[in-house]
Amino acid sequence: MGRIPYLLFPVCLLFAAGLFIACGKSPSGPENAPTPSVLTAVAGATGVALSWTRCPDPDFSHYTLYRSYVGGIAEDTLSAEKLGVFTDPGVLAFNDSTLAQPTACYALRTTNDAGLSSWSNEGTAVLRGYTISAWGWNSDGQCDVPYPNTGFIAVAGGGWHSLGLKSNGSIVAWGRNDYGQCDVPYPDSGFIAVAAGGCHSLGLRNDGSIAARGRNDYGQCTVPYPNSGFIAVAGGWRHNLGLRNDSSISAWGRNNYGQCNVPSPNSGFIAVSAGSYHSLGLRNDGSISAWGRNNYGQCNVPSPNSGFIAVAGGWGHSLGLRPDGSIVAWGSDDYGQCDVPYPNSGFIAVAAGSYHSLGLRDDGSIAAWGRNDGGQCDVPSPNTGFIAVAAGVQHSLGLREE
Repeated sequence: MGRIPYLLFPVCLLFAAGLFIACGKSPSGPENAPTPSVLTAVAGATGVALSWTRCPDPDFSHYTLYRSYVGGIAEDTLSAEKLGVFTDPGVLAFNDSTLAQPTACYALRTTNDAGLSSWSNEGTAVLRGYTISAWGWNSDGQCDVPYPNTGFIAVAGGGWHSLGLKSNGSIVAWGRNDYGQCDVPYPDSGFIAVAAGGCHSLGLRNDGSIAARGRNDYGQCTVPYPNSGFIAVAGGWRHNLGLRNDSSISAWGRNNYGQCNVPSPNSGFIAVSAGSYHSLGLRNDGSISAWGRNNYGQCNVPSPNSGFIAVAGGWGHSLGLRPDGSIVAWGSDDYGQCDVPYPNSGFIAVAAGSYHSLGLRDDGSIAAWGRNDGGQCDVPSPNTGFIAVAAGVQHSLGLREE
């Protein structure tokens, strides 16, 4: 009786909820090659959760996890990125949060002590991203999110315009464009953060440079040299702040109230926020430095000035978030923008508009308080599923699950 050849049947798995697609062949390989793992990839909004089955072989050496944006990893490892090498057979998961494109392919190679290896199935994951909800004053269409309202990972509000960052690194801008603040610079790719000023816009690229567009009467769109090494950016009314990778702050634009005079020592900063004519910097010891216009006490950080984890600046008021989930507010309070609603707990992010404030709670809801003449404090229903907030002059924005 003749030998019956092995048949390789294609295997395709689809997990719609996690947007995971895996296509490959039934596990097979040369004799004595290690047992291949089965790879699973579950896409979230901004990252991919990877897991795989354990190799049971006693001569196991290591796993090597690869990522590619074109596929065919097993046939072309030189074009793929190596995400990690794991020598412990019990390491069975990895979270990838460094994607440069919304669609990525993954494969796991298992190698034994003899140097023989086998490949898992190849999986393709597509980031979900989020949608943007916008509400409040809509005089220039700043609340009319362009179609398709999907795939966003960050949002920012300016004077009368808005910005959204997509998972593919592109920026979408809408609203008033009288100074070109909605004209995204070419190439519209490689962006990792956005910020909006009064009539200008800022985009931080993955190479550490900042692109600025819009009104430039005070040099607010003239990024100081060297335009590199930035890790965060914030836009004020006519000035900007850029946080560098050495923990120093660069400030440029209008400086009529000293809002660009970073206090000494200019080091140890981990976050920045710009109000209308004042600036805020969060230090690595949890204290806040504030400088610039102080006519309402917006630069007088309440005692104890310690234990803060986030900061936001409005027109004449400031907000600080503490690790216990409470918000501290100071400065102008003529519209109740410093009256944090009860219970003052469970907050995970803050944003400040001209005369209103926003707090994101850990249950995904948004609390809004202060001036509400344009409906900027009327959070749209359902007030659930939000993961980020931003505030413009008289409008508000929230990033929520699709």
